[in-house]
Amino acid sequence: MENRTARLTLLIDPKKKALFEKLCSDEDVTPSQKVRQLIREYIEQNVGPNWREEVFGQEDQDS
Repeated sequence: MENRTARLTLLIDPKKKALFEKLCSDEDVTPSQKVRQLIREYIEQNVGPNWREEVFGQEDQDS
């Protein structure tokens, strides 16, 4: 299971933030869920589909 204890802080234009939150709400996901999804997709595009093994090792293969 992923360890969700690291925090990512960023600055964003307030209007973009409001639109992002609305779009997330329309999809019934939280902004944090969507950002984690976008990060996973970005990593997979750049590292490949087996990135979880590189990052988490054997422990994450069952989840």
